[in-house]
Amino acid sequence: MGVQAEQIAREILERLEGAWNAADAQAWADQFMEDADFVTVRGDYFRGREDIVGGHHAIFSTIYKDSQNRLELLRTRTIGEAVIVAHARAQLAVPAGPMAGQHRAVMSLTLVPDDGRWRIVSFHNTFRLEQPFGQEAGLDRWHDHAAGRS
Repeated sequence: MGVQAEQIAREILERLEGAWNAADAQAWADQFMEDADFVTVRGDYFRGREDIVGGHHAIFSTIYKDSQNRLELLRTRTIGEAVIVAHARAQLAVPAGPMAGQHRAVMSLTLVPDDGRWRIVSFHNTFRLEQPFGQEAGLDRWHDHAAGRS
């Protein structure tokens, strides 16, 4: 299921990217299960598609108004035949307001089949500091973190 899992994850990421860039909260939330878990870049926890729609409608009309997001799949792994875990990175450009500027994030998505299509059942998004990704930073970064120097 390796290549198929990557294709499924890429298609979902493409739909998410398109929905974000169109500021379409409903299209964004349609990629999620009805009872999906969602953790924002700030660590806020929401449950359910209705909250995902409402939250994204709010940010698309305020702090992320007219923003553009580029999503890139990093990796997928399958768990059995019915679960795909995907990681992606995001490059968010916000033109104005309190969040104006360029932002990077890493997201984790757990995908499951739902009524003939794949949807996100769990999503966690985390802003990144302006540093290389873990594998690019190397083992020294892990040692620094373990020693409390990060």
